Amino acid sequence: MAYSSIGIIADDTKRAQKALSSLVKRYGYSNLATEKIKPDLIIALGGDGFMLHMLHRYMERNIPIYGMNCGTVGFLMNEYRQGGLPLRIEAAKAAHIHPLKMKARTIGGETITALAINEVSLLRETSQTARIRIKIDGAVRMEEVVCDGILLATPAGSTAYNLSAGGPIMPLESGILALTPISAFRPRRWKGALLPRQAVVRLEVLESKKRPVSAVADFIEVRDVSSVEVREDTARKITLLFDSDHGLEERIIREQFAG
Repeated sequence: MAYSSIGIIADDTKRAQKALSSLVKRYGYSNLATEKIKPDLIIALGGDGFMLHMLHRYMERNIPIYGMNCGTVGFLMNEYRQGGLPLRIEAAKAAHIHPLKMKARTIGGETITALAINEVSLLRETSQTARIRIKIDGAVRMEEVVCDGILLATPAGSTAYNLSAGGPIMPLESGILALTPISAFRPRRWKGALLPRQAVVRLEVLESKKRPVSAVADFIEVRDVSSVEVREDTARKITLLFDSDHGLEERIIREQFAG
C-alpha cells in the first residue's frame, strides 16, 4: 500500500535521533517533533517501550505505525535498515490489535479508566501479599488468590510481563486473553487461565486497606484500588505494520520455540 504522507518520530536516544536525521535527509519524510502535519503513516524509531508510548499517543487517530528498532529487544519493531524503506513499507503486512479497557475503583471511591495494549496488572504495594477474588462475566471463579499480583494479557502482550510471570504465549489471532498470577502462594498449583476475548474480568481486592494493591494498565498506574474491571475495547483498533517476511504472528510463533 502506498502512503501519501509519512511522518517520523524518534526516541531521545542518540541512536534513534541519528536514524531520524538520516531518514529525513534521505527520503524527505516529515519530522513529527518539529512539523505539524497529519500523516497517514507513522515511522517510529526506538525500542518496544517507545513504541508502546506511541501506540497510546496515536491510538485515537488510528494511524498505522511502522516501527524500526533502535532499542534493545524490538519485539514490536522491524529491523532498522535505511535502504529500500519505501518498498518495505509498501509491502508491509498489517497486524490489528484491540486494547484492554481498565476501570479501576479506588478505596476512596474514585473511578479511573485507562487503556492497555500489553496487559493490566494488579500488584501489591507493601510487603504483605495481596488477596484477590476473581470474577468472570459476573460469576466467581476463584474466591481468593493469595499472591504478589495478577495480570490479564493480550496476545500482543503475552511475550512481555505475562511470559516472565510464567504465562503462555498466545498467537495474535487466537481470540483469547491470559489471566496469569504473579508469585501465587495460595492456591499453589494454580497457573492461571485462558479466557475468551469477550470475557469481562473483575478482580476484587480483599482487605484492600490492610493489603493495598495498585492497578497498572501498561504504564498507567492507579494506587490503592478496591476493584478492577477489564474487558477488550473493540471500538478501538491499533494497526502495526511489519515486514512481509517477519510479521507479528510469525514472531509470536517463533518465540514459543526459542531456547
